[in-house]
Parts: sequence; structure tokens; C-alpha cells
Amino acid sequence: MLFALICTDRPGSLDRRLATRPAHLAYLETYASKLVHAGALLDTDNRPCGSLLVIDVADRAEAEGFAASDPYAKADLFESAVIRPFRPVYKDGERQG
Repeated sequence: MLFALICTDRPGSLDRRLATRPAHLAYLETYASKLVHAGALLDTDNRPCGSLLVIDVADRAEAEGFAASDPYAKADLFESAVIRPFRPVYKDGERQG
């Protein structure tokens, strides 16, 4: 099942994000087969200010565990983190359903 994780960084936390990024990327590598999309959300100056991930996991509990174990979450980077089931309509320019 697909889940979207929409995370917003705490104000003034860019240094924390950059310091934690190597551990975050290493963590994502362990889940590479479950990542559909993953990347940083950017502010008006093109600086990272959050994260957007779409993951393919068994259920909401697994999505919540994935989110809670992320080094960014453990570093208390996020002001908010929303987990929502996701149903794609288009992928790679083609309608899915």
C-alpha cells in the first residue's frame, strides 16, 4: 500500500537538516526497494524546508514505523509530519486507474 509522508521542518533548522542528512540518506538506502519517490521540499530560496516521500509498505503501522525511525525524525527536525494513504492516478505520464 502506498503512503505519502509530508514533513515540514521546524523554522531555523537548516543546519540540523544538513548535519543529519548523511544518516538520513543511509537510512533511506535500507528502504530503497520501498521508496517510490523521496526528496526535499524547497522554500522560495530553493533551500530544503521539508520532505516528501511516497513509500510502498504493508500498512499504516509500517509507514508510521518508517517515519519514526528516520534520523530526521529522531533529530526532532520536523515541526509536523503527516502520513496519508496515497493512490496514484498518473505515473510517468500514464494513467494508472
